[in-house]
This record gives sequence, C-alpha cells and structure tokens, in this order.
Amino acid sequence: MQKLVIDTNVLVSALIQNSYPYFIINSIPTSEDRQWCISDEVLNEYTQVLGRVKFHKYRDFASNAEMLLTEINKVAERYYPQIRLAVIDDISDNKFLELAATCNADFIITGNTNDFTMSSFGQTKIVTPKVYWESYR
Repeated sequence: MQKLVIDTNVLVSALIQNSYPYFIINSIPTSEDRQWCISDEVLNEYTQVLGRVKFHKYRDFASNAEMLLTEINKVAERYYPQIRLAVIDDISDNKFLELAATCNADFIITGNTNDFTMSSFGQTKIVTPKVYWESYR
C-alpha cells in the first residue's frame, strides 16, 4: 500500500481545475492500494487554507472544499508526529516532512517546488502531481 502525504496546494488545485491534482484527490477514496496520511497540523492547514475567502471566486469552491474535508476525515489515516524538523526554509511546510517521517510515507505530493527542492526525504519521494500520476499511481 502506498502511503501518501498531500500538500495543501494540491487540494486547492484539485478544487479549481480538472488536472492531475484533481485526478489524484478523487482516486484515493476508492483505492485499496493508496492511503492518505494526515496529522492534526496538516488537517488544520487544509481547513484554514480551503476556508480562505480569496478562493470563493471559483464556482462552488467553498461547498466542494467542505465536502472534500469531510471525505478526508473519513478516508485518511491519522498520525501523530512527535518529531519537529527544520529542514525547509518555510517553517510551516516542515509539518509535511514530520508526517512523512512518522507514517513512513512513500510520497509527498506537492506543487510547491520552490520550498520542496529535494527529490526525497529519507525513504519518501517528493513529487509533483503530474509525476505521481504519470509514474507511480
């Protein structure tokens, strides 16, 4: 089973357009070979970012975000990282590495190539949605 840590920007992209992030997010709930991994910190970020007013300009964003958060709570496996890392310059993004280390994730899927400049972290591959969809799903 693949363990996936998904960066918040992938959720935003999935809710705005039908592209690789959308395909990934919508395939996980029905997949038996992929597990969405979350922590309280990651879920809090999802909730805060998806609730931003600036995204309300996109049709049905708020209602779709609410449905997505409900689905995440149903299907995702929750982990409780006990480690604190300072690997990424944007300190708030280290929570994704902490989660990946705790759950032994196979992948961090992110569109944030400015902060996630490495191709892996320990055993975890760090990939864009396009690379994940085309090469690893």
